[in-house]
Amino acid sequence: MAIKFETKALDQILEKMIDTVGNSKDEIFRIGEQCRADYESITSELQDIKLKVAYIINEGDKLDIQVRAARKRLSEVSKHFKDYTEEEVRESYEVAHKLQMDLTMNRQMEKQLREKRDDLERRLIGLNETIERADHLVSQISVVMNYMMSDIRQMGEALETAQQRQDFGLKIIEAQEEERKRLSREIHDGPAQMMANVMMRSDLVEKIYKERSAAEAISEIRNMKKMVRSALYEVRRIIYDLRPMALDDLGLVPTLKKYLQTIEEYHKTTRIQFVNVGNDQRLPAKYEVALFRVIQESVQNALKHARASLIQVKLEIKQDLVMAVIKDDGRGFDVNEKKDDSFGIIGIRERVELLEGELAIHSKVGTGTLVIIQVPMNL
Repeated sequence: MAIKFETKALDQILEKMIDTVGNSKDEIFRIGEQCRADYESITSELQDIKLKVAYIINEGDKLDIQVRAARKRLSEVSKHFKDYTEEEVRESYEVAHKLQMDLTMNRQMEKQLREKRDDLERRLIGLNETIERADHLVSQISVVMNYMMSDIRQMGEALETAQQRQDFGLKIIEAQEEERKRLSREIHDGPAQMMANVMMRSDLVEKIYKERSAAEAISEIRNMKKMVRSALYEVRRIIYDLRPMALDDLGLVPTLKKYLQTIEEYHKTTRIQFVNVGNDQRLPAKYEVALFRVIQESVQNALKHARASLIQVKLEIKQDLVMAVIKDDGRGFDVNEKKDDSFGIIGIRERVELLEGELAIHSKVGTGTLVIIQVPMNL
């Protein structure tokens, strides 16, 4: 009874903490979003300033040539003063003086624009650091909130000690949050960044058309089309990583074949070979999803950690067994060495165990890795 009472008291404390932490998370998120808006605005202003600096420098170079010519003319007039009329002498002095004043003003304007450009670049660096800190804090707070909101009482019945319960819960939450963070980073660094550049460059097309030429404007539009095409490819790749829609429509074998082809095209330095030696038939949905994920995770491990140049995937579907073999020629690792960041292998093992299957991993440092997955079934 004392334990139940203590649990209820802890739940009340957790609820208050969640509210407080949630408000802090929202405030940090708003700060990050405001910084992003300021970053985009300053980036656009900086681009405009750079164009003005280039224009002022070009005008200054022209004025410098004119000033030299005017000084030369003035020097000739001064040497042969008697050969020129009073009007010609006065005109030479006035032209030289006006050009010199124009050049001085041009240099002053160039200096001011350069200082403003440098100040904007410094502000962008500061804003970027603030955005990164805000994102990091939001991510950390999300981990804390998810952990506090998790129902760890039911998990406690399956775990032997309080320490095990804490470690297991944190691993699950951290793995989920890392996946969200990875997806957020991919969208921010990929499609979001590309589309932001398209927005800024679209504002420049009209200026280029008016101040330069239609040909340069058309060239800029072509570059924008390439960026939009790249952003579309990145969005499709991210969607495919989340859950290929073809898995529901076509089944495991065609979807896996298409996925591996796509990954090979994206990672141009790695060849991926896929062989299906069994029956090309549909499996129950839970088996298709689980097998696709464990093969996907194994291939991603070989790409990210093993730095493999060749990955071989073999799938065999029988009446009573499904076998998947993933082999790479990468760096390999010590299977007996435990690592804190080995969530990929943990996830593979848990999925295979849920299907009552067996997982075997053979690897040594410098010899590559062999993953064998066997899942029993009655088709």
